[in-house]
Amino acid sequence: MRIDIPFEVVFTVTQKSMNLETISWSGTLAGHARLLDQTLLPLQHVVLEIRDVDAMRDAIRRLAVRGAPAIGVAAAFGVLLALRGLDDHTPTNVVGVVREAAATLAKARPTAVNLFWALDRMVARAEAARAEGQSGEAIGETLFAEAQAIAREDAQACERMGAYGAELIADGATLLTHCNAGALATAGIGTALAPIYCAARAGKRVHVFADETRPLLQGARLTAWELARNGIDVTLITDNMAGKVMQEGRIDAVFVGADRIARNGDVCNKIGTYSVATLARAHSIPFYVVAPLSTFDPSVREGAGIPIEERAADEVTQGFGRRTAPEGVRVYNPAFDVTPARLVSAIITEAGIVREPDEARVLALLRGAGVDPDAPRAHSGRRPGT
Repeated sequence: MRIDIPFEVVFTVTQKSMNLETISWSGTLAGHARLLDQTLLPLQHVVLEIRDVDAMRDAIRRLAVRGAPAIGVAAAFGVLLALRGLDDHTPTNVVGVVREAAATLAKARPTAVNLFWALDRMVARAEAARAEGQSGEAIGETLFAEAQAIAREDAQACERMGAYGAELIADGATLLTHCNAGALATAGIGTALAPIYCAARAGKRVHVFADETRPLLQGARLTAWELARNGIDVTLITDNMAGKVMQEGRIDAVFVGADRIARNGDVCNKIGTYSVATLARAHSIPFYVVAPLSTFDPSVREGAGIPIEERAADEVTQGFGRRTAPEGVRVYNPAFDVTPARLVSAIITEAGIVREPDEARVLALLRGAGVDPDAPRAHSGRRPGT
């Protein structure tokens, strides 16, 4: 994985500082985005200032910011960056610039639907503001408020998901999680880790086994670090140890996040999630997915229609700069896999819990939360023909 920093470094802090935001906006509409560079954790804590659309696209692409909800917030902030220093503030030009920025950002990564959801929301808000007769300057301020709302709503959703999920965690439970779906992946306290934090707040004793999550070690570098820093008892294991700890009766439940959930309840998440779900089913262990409504993509009928990002071979052959495989060996490096809905015990959202998810239950959840599952999506990221 490349860990060069093609942006301005604002500051570096020691490991003992906990009050770092994953993503934030500094100042007014004329300001800029600030990201915690997650490629450098846990050894270095570096905050980056992102001042243009291309820099935001590259930050998303190289995983400086990652996690589906955080990517959505980053996309919204990226649209705002397109308006910095704009000379022509006619409404038509402002909306055109917004559309162009959205098209650029949509190319950053193909799988996490929150990226496209946020871009669609920003473009739709710009077009609605123009239709309302707002000036170009007013459209910019409207979009600034919209981006802030996306970040704020994500933080609120994390709290609600945490509260729902905590009810499924018994005092003294031992849980397993894969990849990182905590505060580092959102604008709040996380998705899969939110129930753990809320259970701990309520005084429950919780122990977590964290898969290291190859090849980029998000579980080792991010989840183990985040949980330990927040006082959660955590044990790190390699991915191929998950079956062993389940077989030994150590695991009471699995909690994971999601990057996209299809209309039928199939869940796309970090590579290796399907293996964990299969193991959990074999050992009669509940497998819970925690994700906000913005991660559902009802335009994709089943998991086979979700585009799966394939990343560079050197993430596998020479991760973090050290070669561990022979030169020239062929590599297959999908970043995500799909867990069939039949392996999911429940999906926990900010609007409630969907047990044994299928298309009817997913659509009922969305409609009950005021989401039109059949509304068109301009940047859905679907595979052709699905």
